[in-house]
Amino acid sequence: MGSSGVFRFAVKRIAVLVAVSSLPATVWAQSNVTLYGVLDAGLLYTNKSFNPATGQNGGKQFEMVSSGMEPSFFGLTGQEDLGGGIKAKFKLESGISLANGGFDNTNGGLFGRQAWLSIASNVGELKAGLQFSPFILALFDSDARNMAQFGSNITVYANNTFTGTFVSNAVSYTSPKIVGFTASLMYALGGVPGDFKAGRQYSASLKYEGAGLLVNAAVYDASAGNDTSLNNTLFEVPVIAKTFGLGYTISSFTVKGSYTNYKAPMTTVDGLVGGGDHDVWNLGFNYFVTPALNVNSGVWYLRDRHDSSTHGLLFALGTQYSLSKRTSLYAQFGVTNNHGRSTLGLDLDGAMQGVQGTTVGGGIGVLHRF
Repeated sequence: MGSSGVFRFAVKRIAVLVAVSSLPATVWAQSNVTLYGVLDAGLLYTNKSFNPATGQNGGKQFEMVSSGMEPSFFGLTGQEDLGGGIKAKFKLESGISLANGGFDNTNGGLFGRQAWLSIASNVGELKAGLQFSPFILALFDSDARNMAQFGSNITVYANNTFTGTFVSNAVSYTSPKIVGFTASLMYALGGVPGDFKAGRQYSASLKYEGAGLLVNAAVYDASAGNDTSLNNTLFEVPVIAKTFGLGYTISSFTVKGSYTNYKAPMTTVDGLVGGGDHDVWNLGFNYFVTPALNVNSGVWYLRDRHDSSTHGLLFALGTQYSLSKRTSLYAQFGVTNNHGRSTLGLDLDGAMQGVQGTTVGGGIGVLHRF
C-alpha cells in the first residue's frame, strides 16, 4: 500500500472511531438521569421512652437519629422524550441510615422506597411498581409540617396502623390538573396464587388547588391483607383509612388542617401496640419569616370512637434555617399526652410510641440535599 493509500485508510479509521464514539452522546441526548437525595443527621432527647417489653416508661432517652426532620435517602430518576408529548419516566429510591450505613425509612429492599416506571402525557400518568399511595401523598399535602419525621401526620399514621408508606405491586393513574382538580387511583395486587383478593390494596384521592386554596380527600383500603401476602408492607395490620384536608396560603404564611380516621384491628407486633378506630384532628401553620428562616407548628388530637378513655394529644414546633440552597440547620420541640391505649410518640425513628402521661422531647440537626 502506497503512502496515499495509507493516508486514506487512516482517515477512514478515524472517521469510524469518531462516529462510534459519538453514539452514546447521541443516545443520552434524548434522555436524562439524575442522582438526588437527602442526608439528615440529628440528636433527639425525650424525658420518657417506650419499653416494648413492658409497655411502660423506659426512662430518659438521648440518641442520634438518621432522619430527624426528613428521611435520609438517595435515588436515581430520569425520563425519555418519546415524541408526541409522551414521556417514559422512572425512579429508584433507597432509604439509608447515616447512623450505621444500613437501610432506613424503607421496606427493607435495596430500592425499598420507590421503584417504578411510568408513561406520562397530557392525559395523565400511568405508573407501575413500588410507590407511595395517593392517601400518603394527601396526608403530606395537608400537613403544615410537611410530614416531618418529628411530630407530624406521618408519625401519627405510623403510630396508629404500622402500615408502610411504600406499596408493592402497585399500578396507579394520576390525571392532569383540570380547572384546579387532580385525581389519583392506585391498585396493588396481592400476588397470592389462587386467591385474587388476598393482599390487595387500593387508594384514591381528589385534590383541588387554586388561588392559594387547597382541598383534598383520600381513602386507603388494605383490609384484605396480612404480613405474608403483602410482603411486609402492612406489618400484619390490615387497615381502612380516610382523610379530608384544607389549606390556605397568603404570601409566606400557610395554615392547614385535616381530619383522618384509621380503622385497624388491635394487635401487638414486636411489643408495639396498634390498631383501633381512631379519629385524628390536626391544625398547623407554616411561616417563612425570611426566605431563609422557616417556623412551623402543628397540633394533633386523637380519640377512639368506641373507647372514650383512649385519647391523646401531640404538639410540635419546628424551625429551619437555610445556610445555602442545599444545606440547613433545624431545631424541633414536642409534647405528647396519652390516656388509655393512646401511644402517640414524637419521632418516627427514635420515639415512635409514647407512654401514658406527658412526654417532652426535642432535637437539633443538619440537613443536606443533593
